Amino acid sequence: MKTEELVSLLANGAAPVAPNALRNRYTAALGWGAFGTVLLMALLLGVRPDLIEALRLPMFWVKLAFPAALLVGAVLAVVRLSRPGALLGRVPVLVAAPVLAMWLLAAVVLLAASPGERNELILGHSAASCPFTIALLSVPLFAAALWALRGLAPTRLALSGAAAGLLAGSGGALVYALYCPEMAAPFIGIWYLLGMLIPTALGAIIGPRLLRW
Repeated sequence: MKTEELVSLLANGAAPVAPNALRNRYTAALGWGAFGTVLLMALLLGVRPDLIEALRLPMFWVKLAFPAALLVGAVLAVVRLSRPGALLGRVPVLVAAPVLAMWLLAAVVLLAASPGERNELILGHSAASCPFTIALLSVPLFAAALWALRGLAPTRLALSGAAAGLLAGSGGALVYALYCPEMAAPFIGIWYLLGMLIPTALGAIIGPRLLRW
């Protein structure tokens, strides 16, 4: 078979891609995923009763900014990895920066605390459940992100799955922060991050199977 015939055969029946198809797919997927995560939190946890008072505390906004910054980096990573051969560029720096900033703040808080206070700053009152609750809340977003990726053309499947997991985990952590009463930077820098890494690791494992095309 000649090259021209092969190209013609492969192109047979191909339709033009709709304008903004990638953006529309992700908008729909992440919109429904976010709705599912918020609904799941409302059904299982609710919102902290002192939320209005918490809004006046700077650390509450820091706690929200941490997963929100990771969410932005994860969304950029997923969108770029949706295209074959696309490079991540500076996206890894955007993902690493909020983690390093939170760890630096946690180190400052721990150094300023007395030895007897440090365990409470690290463990808080919910260290045993926090990461798993974040991972649970991330499930709707995780499913939505994987669905969006499956309809596109990722080639780095493990990395794409990990990016989808980080997107879901950071979204789950952002929603969970509206319920969680923990405010200490060491707690957030350890247990919130661990909760986000659970779906990230899962995505890296299942990505090569679910995203193959």
